[in-house]
Amino acid sequence: MNRVKKSTFSLLFIIKKSKLLKNGEAPVCLRITVQGQTAEIMVKRSIPVHLWNQAKECSNGKQYMDKELNHYLETVKAKLYQIHRELEIDGKTVTAKAIRDRYQGKDEENKTLVEVYREHNKKCRALIGIDYTESTVEKFDTSLSHLREYIKYRNGSEDILLSDVNGQFIGDFDFYLKTVRKCQHNSSLKHLKNLKKIIRIALANDWIKKDPFYGIQFKQEETNVEFLSQEELETVIHKEFSLPRLAQVRDIFTFCCFTGLAFIDVQQLTPAHLIKDNNGAIWIRKTVRKQEICVTFLFCPLPGN
Repeated sequence: MNRVKKSTFSLLFIIKKSKLLKNGEAPVCLRITVQGQTAEIMVKRSIPVHLWNQAKECSNGKQYMDKELNHYLETVKAKLYQIHRELEIDGKTVTAKAIRDRYQGKDEENKTLVEVYREHNKKCRALIGIDYTESTVEKFDTSLSHLREYIKYRNGSEDILLSDVNGQFIGDFDFYLKTVRKCQHNSSLKHLKNLKKIIRIALANDWIKKDPFYGIQFKQEETNVEFLSQEELETVIHKEFSLPRLAQVRDIFTFCCFTGLAFIDVQQLTPAHLIKDNNGAIWIRKTVRKQEICVTFLFCPLPGN
């Protein structure tokens, strides 16, 4: 019966006698070996050369600083063994470099929230006119801007590990949007939904194991939209302006009211959207941007014109 060959793994603390610091001490280095391949980590500690016991991989000194150093080295070694186990449990390829990178926070498992969000927005911007509109991408950028400000406000940092995003982080973000940014409930909800999209990307790529949005429900508040009365609309229609640009705004607004088209759809109207039928009547035929459906309606003169 064939035996499964396990990977050889070892850790060794050494000092760099050839790279003495200005104070005469030698920096301590941890050498990781997996299947004969090595990688090194400078553990940001140093020691006088004569105090280093290479056989025991620790300091021979009796002072508090020596004991603190030895304790720290044991902590580092324990962390490296833990990372080795995690890589094996997750079915990852175990290499000396992979262990070192995870310890230093450079592996795929330690992607950051702003980094992934920024990459998402970059891809969306490249798809403007294909899958996304300019306004949609601008909303993603606004959400990212609010998120970065929140992370700075909450943690005093520029970014946060995806693995550190939890339910409390999300709840605090909602609170921040409503109190510091003065966002209304539904506006805050849109930013949270954009964040949830980024979390779904992270889950799909196995950058995180748990969904921090699990158990969090979004409930949009109903808003009471007040419509213009017939009298109010007629007042707008017959309002005279001395400035041509204001008169143009009035005409566009009135046109939107009678057609139901959004401003962005009116802005995109061209003569190509005007179609004459067999009876000579002119129709407007255009794909509405938000619903992505084609609408057709009769073009009639506005009342009073």
